[in-house]
This record gives sequence, C-alpha cells and structure tokens, in this order.
Amino acid sequence: MDEATPYALHAQAARRALADSGLDRSVIDGFASAGLGTLAPVEVAEYLGLRPTWVDSTSVGGATWEVMAAHAADAIAAGHADAVLLVYGSTARADLKAGRRTANLSFGARGPLQFEVPYGHTLIAKYAMAARRHMHQYGTTLEQLAEIAVQARANAAANPEAMYREPITVDDVLGGPMIADPFTKLHCCIRSDGGCAVLLVAEDHVPDLAAPPVWVLGCGTAVSHTTMSEWDDFTVSPAAVSGRLAFERAGVRPDEIDLAEIYDAFTYMTLVTLEDLGFCAKGEGGAFVGKGRLLRDGALPVNTDGGGLAACHPGMRGLFLLVEAVRQLRGEYAPDRQVRKPDGRPPQLAVASGTGGWFCSSGTVVLGRG
Repeated sequence: MDEATPYALHAQAARRALADSGLDRSVIDGFASAGLGTLAPVEVAEYLGLRPTWVDSTSVGGATWEVMAAHAADAIAAGHADAVLLVYGSTARADLKAGRRTANLSFGARGPLQFEVPYGHTLIAKYAMAARRHMHQYGTTLEQLAEIAVQARANAAANPEAMYREPITVDDVLGGPMIADPFTKLHCCIRSDGGCAVLLVAEDHVPDLAAPPVWVLGCGTAVSHTTMSEWDDFTVSPAAVSGRLAFERAGVRPDEIDLAEIYDAFTYMTLVTLEDLGFCAKGEGGAFVGKGRLLRDGALPVNTDGGGLAACHPGMRGLFLLVEAVRQLRGEYAPDRQVRKPDGRPPQLAVASGTGGWFCSSGTVVLGRG
C-alpha cells in the first residue's frame, strides 16, 4: 500500500466500517478524526463527502480514539448525534521509506518542553526512564518485559494481517540492538502504515445492523503531565484513573474482563497499564505477565492481534484496540485467532485502554457483547 495516501486510507477504512455495520452513510451525523490536515476533522470529512453536525478533533496521542469514543458515546446518549464515525489513516512507514520524513518524532521545543528538549530527552527516553524506575522500585526484570514482546508475537502468528508473525524468544529480545536503555529493538513498537474506523450508533439502529452489536458499557479519561518533572510517580500511568472510572461506570470489575487490548508502543506500557487497570497489584506486573498469561488462550488474553509490537503501529494506534476488541466479542475469527472462555463461549467483556504521549493521557473503554 506504499502508493496510498493517508486520505485514501481514511476513505478505505470508513467504507469498510460502513459495510460492516450494514447501515447507509446517510445516517452519519457525527465525525471524529485527528492527525491529518490543517483543520482536522474538517478536511477529512470533506474528502469523505460528509457534512457532520457534531465533530471532535481531540488529539491526545495514542489515547485519542478511546477519548473520542467516550465523547461520541456521551453525545449519542445526550441526543446530540445519532451515528458517529471515528476514522484514522497514516502512511508513517511509506513516508519514511520515501524520505518524506525521518525516523525521529519531535513534539517541538515550545512551552514546557523547552526545559527538556535541549538535553535530548526523546519520547522513547522518557518511557525508558520510567521502565528503569519500575525495575529499581519493584525488581521488575528485563526478562519479564521481554516476555511481553514474545507473547505479542505469538498472538500475531494467527493474524494474517500482522506485519511480523515469526516467533521470537526472550533471548532474541534481550540480544537485539539497544535503542534506549533498557529497551532493545524488540521492546519497541513497529512502524507501519494503516487505516482504521469505528462507527458508534444510537440504540435505535440495532435492528438494522448487519452484525451483532457490541455495547459501550463505560468510559474513563485522564491526563497526567507533560514534563517529566511534573509526573508524580513514574510507575503509575493515568490509566489508574481512566480505568477506575471506566470500570465503575460500566458496573464491572477487572476480574470479570475476558480480554484486554492495551496500547503497547513499548513493553513497559503493557506491564504498567495492566497494573493500573487493576489486573494485578502495583509492582506485581513482572510476575503477572509470565507463564503465557497474555496469550490468546492464556488467563488474560492481551493484544490478541499482536499489538503495536507485532501487528501494526501507524501512529496513534488506539483505534485499532477498539476494532480488535469488537471483533473478538463478536466471535467472528477463525478458531486459531478467536478468544474463547473456558466453557467455549466467545468473550463477553473486553477493555480497550489507550495511552498518549509519554503516559501523558489515557482513555479506557469497557465493551460488552450484545
């Protein structure tokens, strides 16, 4: 798809989401997009031929789409919109190959960041620093972090759309080139192109849907910091707040969740988010992720498509978390790809939790099978 433009990927994803829903494009009166154009989402809506009366362009990094889903659900519940399309597309990999951009991501040097940029404190360095703090404070090991990458790759093996499906070992992860201590290459997400879309609609449309509905049961959002000096605790992400709110509003507990889709630009993100969502106690994430717990047939399947570490990561990946959770809840995958409960049923409850910036923002959405 190197010849596709970001706009084309937006359009492809939007068409597929509509086809999946079975609804006509005329029902769409709400639109949310971020990351493309000077006046996103106005430019993207125009490209798609839409004239929405409700729009959202909230941009908080990888958590953007969970935050937008929360906004859309609230708008629909309040009667301000009837059908909201969330859509994203990026040619991050193709742009790099063509020389249209470099491998570096810069958020600029204005505002609070001016106090960090002169010292070369890059985005990945911030995550690496946080990981080192967790290792120092709780004894988390590099081998435990590497297990997350190994299990993500194992989940990707059954996903024909994943970029990397070959198995890897803990030794492979530990022996790779160093990117930012303690992260070697395989501790870090891949770079890909990709497009994605989700359509949220009012309950009145359920009888007309082409597939079983998946319900938004509860959402939570939170922001934490921009400068590292204002981050109270490097071992706690804003998912500790967004997760608590989402579970409370959904009326469910973490131990009732059948699968989790978690933003994983780096292995440490998965570990600390699992802690902060309440799947294990703070500091116990290293032990929790062992023994194949995160595999599709594990005790808590996590990133069942392979995640950003193996499947795809075109930039703000949070929308892909929602799509994978929905497809798993519908039970529409082949046997080697589908999560099943111990009794053989498809999963009933899922959580998607996105992270933005360097743990600056979080959006968590609890979803339930119709």
